[in-house]
Amino acid sequence: MTWHKYISVDPNICHGQACIAGTRVMVTVILDNLAAGLTVDEIVESYPSVSAAAVKAALQYAAELARERVAPLGA
Repeated sequence: MTWHKYISVDPNICHGQACIAGTRVMVTVILDNLAAGLTVDEIVESYPSVSAAAVKAALQYAAELARERVAPLGA
């Protein structure tokens, strides 16, 4: 599976933030929900326009971004 067909960036939608394609659900919303402990099924239930595959694609997208740069750690 590739995240490219599930994630879109359009400067006219959500101020150019990465969203689930065809929706206004930002990838950060999906990731925040996952980080809060929600399951994929709970996210899909909360956002019916988002598929389970799109939630997994959001994780793949985040992993790809994390590989591209180093985030400073610690104090």
